[in-house]
Amino acid sequence: MSINRNVLLFAGMFGLLAIVGFGQSWSVALTIFNLCLISAIMALGVNIQWGYAGLFNVGIMGFAALGGVAAVLVSKPPVTEAWGAGAMGIGLAIVSLGVTIGATIYARRKLTGRVRNLASLAIIVAGFFITRGIFDPAVSAIEAIEPAKTGYLGGLGLPIILSWLVGGLFAAAAAWLVGKIALGLRSDYLAIATLGIAEIILAVLKNEDWLTRGVKNVAGLERPVPREIELQNADWFISLADTLGTNVISFSSIFVKLSYSVLFTIVLLAILWLSEKALKSPWGRMMRAIRDNRDAAEAMGKDVTRRHLQVFILGSAVVGIAGAMLTTLDGQFTPTTYNPLRFTFLIWVMVIVGGSGNNWGAVLGGFLIWFVWIEAEPAGAWLMNLVTSGMNEGSALRDHLITSAPHMRLMVMGMILLLVLRFSPRGLIPEKSGRGG
Repeated sequence: MSINRNVLLFAGMFGLLAIVGFGQSWSVALTIFNLCLISAIMALGVNIQWGYAGLFNVGIMGFAALGGVAAVLVSKPPVTEAWGAGAMGIGLAIVSLGVTIGATIYARRKLTGRVRNLASLAIIVAGFFITRGIFDPAVSAIEAIEPAKTGYLGGLGLPIILSWLVGGLFAAAAAWLVGKIALGLRSDYLAIATLGIAEIILAVLKNEDWLTRGVKNVAGLERPVPREIELQNADWFISLADTLGTNVISFSSIFVKLSYSVLFTIVLLAILWLSEKALKSPWGRMMRAIRDNRDAAEAMGKDVTRRHLQVFILGSAVVGIAGAMLTTLDGQFTPTTYNPLRFTFLIWVMVIVGGSGNNWGAVLGGFLIWFVWIEAEPAGAWLMNLVTSGMNEGSALRDHLITSAPHMRLMVMGMILLLVLRFSPRGLIPEKSGRGG
């Protein structure tokens, strides 16, 4: 019965997308579908952390932004003038920072008492000024290279699809560092720490122009699929459009979106398959045992902190992959669009509504919540126009209702969350219990 229910839920979701296709346009429906696929992957990453291990991570946007950085660093061609002007200085500054950290660790291991503290402070202060003395001139030289067009080092000029893997690696590396610092904290303290770290990551990306152009954004990223103009000039595509009896221009847009859909679906299914394998393995059962009773797991000899670090890294890596995919779809990297409080809330609603601890539930939640988030505004505008159709043109109430239509998405999101928590508190597709779950 539950399998049939799940099939019906997904069929209903795809039915909603079909309604958008017939009612608005298939281009809009495919755009929403692609964003739903990326949202589902992000929800899977959060579900790995929260659903498997009970880790409350609200720094999701920071890891997604690292995926976006990977798209820039992998796909954009290197700016040779900038490399010649300051790359050596950046490298020396990184070496200086590494030496400072290594010397501090060595001093704290070899020395004791007050001498250790004084030596550590002296090393840190000296290392800071030396590193900044090398770093600042190099950054100024890089950012002075055609700042309106470049002003940064650029990337490696490789296919952007490789950045999806690199984005996962970037996020995993950051998660390892964050986990070493914060995973000893519990519950709300961990949430505050991860939110603060996400804000630090975003602040760096917004201000370090030499790396990502900061708030000037990086546009014109390469695509893993053909561009519309290329298709419109290709003989085979023109012939295909004529065979189907459709307009070449509109069909090129749909073809590109379908190409993205195929790539994103492959990634989603691969991550979903791996997540299901992990969840049903002895490792997955152990993680849920730790989640349900940490003290009992520790009493049985389980290294809880180490296991939490594993699952934190895995979940963050999945979010990083989704972040790189999102930047690929957008075709540009815009640090200011990563709003931790707003979009972190959305991802968490996806997991809660879909079903925490159930991978299929996370996927369904990703589709449903993003669809509602996008479609609530036009649906609200249509509803308000219908409600006010009998009112006078100059009516203050009519104007107020129509201008308030964009806020319908917040009300609808709140209603969905309340209804699910009231009638299905474990989500639309609840977590299964037992060894097979």
